[in-house]
Amino acid sequence: MKENTIIIGRQPLIEAIRSGRAIEKIFFHRHVSGESIGDIRRLAKENNIPIQSVPPEKLAAITRGNHQGVLAFASLVEYMGLQQVIDFVVAEGKVPLFLMLDGITDIRNIGAMSRTALCCGAQSIIIPDKGVASLNEEALKASAGALETIHICRVGSLLKAIDSLHLNGIRVYTSEPRASKQISELDFKEPSCIVMGSEGRGVQAHISKAVDDHFRIPMPGGFDSLNVSVATGIILYEAMKQRLLA
Repeated sequence: MKENTIIIGRQPLIEAIRSGRAIEKIFFHRHVSGESIGDIRRLAKENNIPIQSVPPEKLAAITRGNHQGVLAFASLVEYMGLQQVIDFVVAEGKVPLFLMLDGITDIRNIGAMSRTALCCGAQSIIIPDKGVASLNEEALKASAGALETIHICRVGSLLKAIDSLHLNGIRVYTSEPRASKQISELDFKEPSCIVMGSEGRGVQAHISKAVDDHFRIPMPGGFDSLNVSVATGIILYEAMKQRLLA
């Protein structure tokens, strides 16, 4: 497992981003300013790197070095562009099966979901640059190495990512307890992406409206509260089963 590296100072961070190094998150002093800060903000936007403004005490608690009002954590995983992953999967002769995470903030769930995704043949996990747990050491540990193996795409907008998936012929699905279709009625043998939302809020309304179809997981017991990682396992197993039997 890679070590969590802190990048301190403005120019070292600019050089790290320009060199292609994956950055997990950037912290700015709340009142930081200067031309180089504008450069960092632009590079962060171009590379879908989250930025967080914090009080000076936060930076001081992380490092005693001369941070110049900015520091960042290097990512423990390598991020790839969505189109890059799609092209790679198709070039390998595989049918895309992706998992998209919307508002999943429990790193243990992310770890468990990534293990399931890899075991069930999914090639990529798509996450937003904000609103999802950081892929830190605990997440990597919970994933048992899956997060270092499966392709991770970090995007600025899940809605735009869905548009890109559609343009590439990939259908997008999400679960909905009141959906008329059961999971077994969907055709996961075709290029597919499954969106999973948080246990409390579920998939955001605008994301739910953008998907191609909704489905429900049949639960004869009358109890409809599955842990999100368990639900992910059921869904991806159904997708894998259909593909293996095709």
